[in-house]
Amino acid sequence: QVQLAEIGGGVVQPGGSLRLACAAHGFTFSMTAMQWYRQAPGKEREFVAHISADLGNTNYGASVKGRFTISRDNARNAVYLQMNSLKPEDTGVYYCTPSGIDAWGQGTQVTVSS
Repeated sequence: QVQLAEIGGGVVQPGGSLRLACAAHGFTFSMTAMQWYRQAPGKEREFVAHISADLGNTNYGASVKGRFTISRDNARNAVYLQMNSLKPEDTGVYYCTPSGIDAWGQGTQVTVSS
């Protein structure tokens, strides 16, 4: 059974930073690409970032490129999202999910507000 647990959200002022973490279990983590998505109130879920399983190749949604960094630690079955220069439009619930597996955690709320 796939289990995903996101932590690290909170309330931050514009321009601030947060680091999200996701613990993943129930599949072969080291062989699975991982992704972060987010969902703002009243909007559809949006792709944020992707990291490959082996070489750690990454790609990002246009709205976060240059500000967010995805990384992973295969020894810990964990994936991270470092978010810098946060903007109010980054507000939402952030989810990690394994690529190719329809599984979602409860997410972690990020609120960017002054």
